[in-house]
Amino acid sequence: MKQVHLFISGFVHGVGFRRFVKHHAEKLGLKGWTRNLSDGRIEVLVQSSAGSDKEDKKKPKELIKVCSKGPFLSEVKSVSVEWEDPQEEFPDFKIKPTE
Repeated sequence: MKQVHLFISGFVHGVGFRRFVKHHAEKLGLKGWTRNLSDGRIEVLVQSSAGSDKEDKKKPKELIKVCSKGPFLSEVKSVSVEWEDPQEEFPDFKIKPTE
């Protein structure tokens, strides 16, 4: 299983970005969560358990591309990507409260 941690900056609050991420993550069969950060960024933690190392990264990479564009009205300036070893396994994809 692979996990990717994203921090998305730009005009990303108040434009439905978290719902947009959740929709695409579920469509890709990914699990994890997203939330607004008080500094104006969006945080996303997503996991894939496709089997092989190559397949494990394929769908998260698709989500990274989607997040780089964002929903209508958003303006993404940067997406920080950190591949990690998972500390826990998530049953689904959730929107968490702002931190």
